[in-house]
Amino acid sequence: MKNNQYLETVFIFSFIILCVDVLYGEVIDSSSNGFTVKNTVNLSATPEQVYQSIVNVESWWNSAHTYSGNSGNLSIEAKAGGCFCEKLESGSVQHMVVVFADPGNTLRLTGGLGPLQSMGVTGSLTFSLSKTDSGTDLEVTYTVGGYAPGGLQNLASPVDYVLSEQIARLKNFIEKGKVE
Repeated sequence: MKNNQYLETVFIFSFIILCVDVLYGEVIDSSSNGFTVKNTVNLSATPEQVYQSIVNVESWWNSAHTYSGNSGNLSIEAKAGGCFCEKLESGSVQHMVVVFADPGNTLRLTGGLGPLQSMGVTGSLTFSLSKTDSGTDLEVTYTVGGYAPGGLQNLASPVDYVLSEQIARLKNFIEKGKVE
């Protein structure tokens, strides 16, 4: 099995075996050259608190979706050019790059998450926050485009599932102080 196929298989099976309460997002668009997924959730916190929680990624991201196996190795430097990075025992991983940081409003990163990183694709991950009477509406959109053997259309649902899981964990972290 080729390395890319192996990574894709590991990615797909890793989300299937997880037993967590997941908020389901939506595949907005999907074709052979790209897809868009979106998750929307209301959070009982101010936009500023939600933004700071997003940036505190090591506290809510699932360790199963890291290269090191430990989400404590993750960090987001929330400024243009900042890194969504992971420390490894003998190196590091740049998952994405911050391209837009407006605390309390928007955080946008570009790059390929997980196995997408090894493909000829890139993506734009946007966290948009809106103040509501009950807290904050958070909309998370990930748009991916490029080339992958066999196309990208079959990756939209697995990516949506994994992002939905992460957003559910973020919600639990913000509202309950724990991820599960």
